[in-house]
Amino acid sequence: MPEKVAFTPSLLDSHCVIDVRTPLEFAEDHLPGAYNVPILSNQERVEIGTIYKQQGSQRARIRGMELTCGRFADMTSEAAAHADGRPILVYCWRGGMRSSSMAILIEACGYPVAQLRGGYKAFRNQVTEYFENFTPPAPLIVIHGMTGSGKTTFINGLDRTNWTVIDLEGLAHHRGSAFGSLGLGEQPAQKSFDTKLWDALRQAPSGKPIVLEGESQRIGRITLPGNVYDVMAASCKIWCNVSVDTRVARLAEEYAHTEYRQPMSEALERIRKRLGGVQYGELQGMLERWDIAGLARGLVEKYYDKLYYKHRPWTPDAEIDLEDFRNAERILQRFWDGRASA
Repeated sequence: MPEKVAFTPSLLDSHCVIDVRTPLEFAEDHLPGAYNVPILSNQERVEIGTIYKQQGSQRARIRGMELTCGRFADMTSEAAAHADGRPILVYCWRGGMRSSSMAILIEACGYPVAQLRGGYKAFRNQVTEYFENFTPPAPLIVIHGMTGSGKTTFINGLDRTNWTVIDLEGLAHHRGSAFGSLGLGEQPAQKSFDTKLWDALRQAPSGKPIVLEGESQRIGRITLPGNVYDVMAASCKIWCNVSVDTRVARLAEEYAHTEYRQPMSEALERIRKRLGGVQYGELQGMLERWDIAGLARGLVEKYYDKLYYKHRPWTPDAEIDLEDFRNAERILQRFWDGRASA
């Protein structure tokens, strides 16, 4: 019988991870780097569940065998191709029949394989516990500034030799503002965001500070898990100074895609009450005329700057000028070197 193993992060590096759950389950979340080789389709899983409730477990198992027996050979070959000589780790939802059946067949074909004890649920419990008791693997540097400052561009351009960068907005597919979803696609499920953040943090070396962008507890529909927000709030905070003209230019460049016209109109409608009727009408008119620079300036002056950081309840550890990204990085490096040697 294949060995059952408890989850440890090292398994992600030593094994080829095969997720035998349905495509729908896999899409919601999965172990980092896992390949989906589903035993059942989404519809078949619903069918089996219905049979289980109405006719009992024995009949459900028989129906499962009827549905799957003819394709186990192809599934085993697919898993082996993904593994390319590495040992295989198979998991399902709770370490039950789906993963045990697949592991037995893979082993019978002569491939090294283990089954994840407790399945995805056991992994998910570890991720949840990690964030509930979150201690970063290295010091955090949290970059703050007004909307349009270019914070995301700045952190993603940092030299990875000196910094570990985690782009929370990139992981969340949202910039955290009224127009934050433009061009970033659908937001992931909360579980998927948590897993991606966990994976980024587990790979962060202890010798380099982790640079993140300051966020509220929610980024669109995503919530920062556990006590991550509180840890960020207690970490080193950097404030970015940028002129209004530069911010307007950066926002205009970000918004200047005609396919954003309708989503931007919908975003304006969502903040209509905060803007008031007159200001809403002015901004909507600019959008209709495709005056993106005017719209960006109007949003900065009439919405963003009034809403965000109006009463900043904290003092930054340092301030940097973000007009020039390369110079800003040099200033940040000097500040951090001085702080580390103090």
